[in-house]
Amino acid sequence: MSYSIIVPVFNRPDEVRELLESLTRQTAKDFEVIIVEDGSKTPCKDVCDKFAGILDLHYYYKENSGPGQSRNYGAERAQGEWLIVLDSDVVLPPDYLDNAARELAACPCDAWGGPDAAHPDFTPVQKAISYSMTSFFTTGGIRGGSKKAALDKFFPRSFNMGVRREVWNELGGFSKMRFGEDIDFSYRIVEAGYKTRLLPAAWVWHKRRTDFRKFFRQVFNSGIARINLTKRHPGTLKLVHLLPTVFTVGVIGLVLVSAVGRLLMYYCSNDQWRWLCLLPWLPIVLYSLIIFVHSSLKNKSAYVGLLSIPAAFVQLMGYGLGFIKAWWKRCVLRQDEFTAFEKNFYK
Repeated sequence: MSYSIIVPVFNRPDEVRELLESLTRQTAKDFEVIIVEDGSKTPCKDVCDKFAGILDLHYYYKENSGPGQSRNYGAERAQGEWLIVLDSDVVLPPDYLDNAARELAACPCDAWGGPDAAHPDFTPVQKAISYSMTSFFTTGGIRGGSKKAALDKFFPRSFNMGVRREVWNELGGFSKMRFGEDIDFSYRIVEAGYKTRLLPAAWVWHKRRTDFRKFFRQVFNSGIARINLTKRHPGTLKLVHLLPTVFTVGVIGLVLVSAVGRLLMYYCSNDQWRWLCLLPWLPIVLYSLIIFVHSSLKNKSAYVGLLSIPAAFVQLMGYGLGFIKAWWKRCVLRQDEFTAFEKNFYK
C-alpha cells in the first residue's frame, strides 16, 4: 500500500463526510484512510460506517489529547509507505493522489506539503478568510503555491502534509505543542537533514474557520506559536514573521494619533487639528482599498472583496497580538514555554 491518509477529528462529522466523499472519487485507489476521533462529543462513527464498504477505512476513538498526538496515534496503526496528514475540513480534487505520485516520481523527497484553495461552494466568509491566509498582501504568499516555494526549502503544514514512514518513525512524529506543532515537526525534519518539497499540484480545498471570531482565535494562537517555535528552533524567525506585528503596532498607533487629534479639536475648539484627526486613517483606507480590489477580482465577487477587509485585519492583527503577548512572556518575563502558555499544551 502506498498511502495512509490520517485525519484527526474533533466534533466535525459533517466535514468528515465531505472529505470521505472526495476520497471515494480519487483516481488512484492504493490508499487506506485512518480516522482518529479525538474524544469528540459529537462523533463521526456513523458517518464512517457508511463508507466502510467503499473505502479501506479504519476508525478509532480515543481520549482527547490534541491533533498532534491523534496523528501520531493514527501513524502507529498505518500501513502505508507514505503517511499523509489532512485536516478534517479539507476536500480533495479527484487527481490529488495521482498528482502527488507524479511529482514525487519526478523529484523525490522525504516530506512534502501542498497548497490550499477556496472551493466555489464555500461561503463568502470562508472565501474571504482563505484569501486573507494566502494573499501576497496579507501573508506575503509564504503559505505555498508559488514556483519559488516549490524550489526553495519548504516547511509542510498539517492540513496537507506527506511524510515517509521511516522519517516519521525516526523523529517520533508530532510534539505535544497545541499550536504550531506541524511547523515544529517540519523544522525537525529539515534539521535532521531530510529533504522537503512543495508539491503545487497536490492541492486541496480548505474550509478553515467559518466566522471571524474563531478565525481570530486561530491566528492569535499562531502568533503565540511563532515565538515558541523561535525558542525551540533558533534562527527560524524571518522578517516576514514580524510583518503582522509591525502592522498591528502601526494600526494601533495611527488610531491613537487620530484620537489625540480629535481630543485637541474638542478641547482647543480649533479645527486646525482636523488634519491630525483624519490623516492617520489614509494608510488604513488605502490598504483596505487594495484588499477590496484585489480580492474582488480574484474571487469575482465584490461582496467577498468587502469581507476580505475585516478578514485581512483579523488575520494580521490577531497574529500580531498573539506574537506580542508571547514575546512579552517568553522574552521579557523569561517564562518557560509551558508556564507561559499552559493551555497551549496537551498533558
